[in-house]
Amino acid sequence: MTRRFSRITGTGSHLPARRVTNDDLVAQLAQRGVETSDEWIVERTGIRARHFAAADQGASDLAVPAAQAALQAAGRQASDIDLIIVATSTPDMVFPSTAAIVQHKLGIAGCPVFDVQAVCSGFIYALTVADAMIANGTATRALVIGSEVFSRLLDFDDRGTCVLFGDGAGAVVLEASDTPGILATDLHADGKYVDILCVPGHVAGGQVLGDPLLKMDGQAVFKLAVGVLDKAARAVLDKARMQAGDIDWLIPHQANIRIMLGTARKLHLPPEKVVVTVHEHGNTSAASIPLALDHGVRAGQVKPGQTVLLEGVGGGFTWGAVLLKM
Repeated sequence: MTRRFSRITGTGSHLPARRVTNDDLVAQLAQRGVETSDEWIVERTGIRARHFAAADQGASDLAVPAAQAALQAAGRQASDIDLIIVATSTPDMVFPSTAAIVQHKLGIAGCPVFDVQAVCSGFIYALTVADAMIANGTATRALVIGSEVFSRLLDFDDRGTCVLFGDGAGAVVLEASDTPGILATDLHADGKYVDILCVPGHVAGGQVLGDPLLKMDGQAVFKLAVGVLDKAARAVLDKARMQAGDIDWLIPHQANIRIMLGTARKLHLPPEKVVVTVHEHGNTSAASIPLALDHGVRAGQVKPGQTVLLEGVGGGFTWGAVLLKM
């Protein structure tokens, strides 16, 4: 029996129209009595701008054009898709899933759809699940999307977090193949770190209970992130029987330039092999990796046949990596 593999055949992304520079954000925060500066933000994060969704835009509104761009790149129609997975921590509704809403907006019906919630590792988790479903014959062509409107979760009185995040969506078409595209995956989580990155609120009885805004212990996240990303990267390389030197591009979760370059150094990869979009997008959580992947593809950096390492780390605490051949 011939083994089924999966390959990425198209990528797409979408950013909301409103671009917010550091200077824009500094002026907004000053009105609230919160002091920061462009220099302070850039030095600590590498972020210079981010995009914020309009008040009437939800995660599905960003996901649909990203999905359409990926479908066009793959030469496929929405009707060719038989699985949709959306990675998001900011769904349109409590339920149904944002994936169901995206399915309807794409004008298709019948195929399985669901959301994955692993925060900034969400796209890695979703891609791993889609790969497994294609490998076992449950699906043949999947849309895997990361879409976030994290601006809705930000506490603009906390300069340590509100400057970090942005909104956006990225998508890939993943198709069954006779030759390996996804070479190896590796997923992990440790719930004892729930408190270092969370939104500790929920809806009950028509009211928000707890705090519905993002909380983060930045130093704890930084310390944990570099270590676990290195382990996940080495795990997928070992599974694929490859070396770090075989990697053409590292596309990490775009959270903080220091974490990203720290991970590259541990793998002895030069900065020139890291796809970086954090300076323009900020941290878009589950959308950041597919956004960066699409940017790399469309900029002519990431080419067919190259080996790419995707890796993410996020609240939960979750982390993981995917090694693939484009």
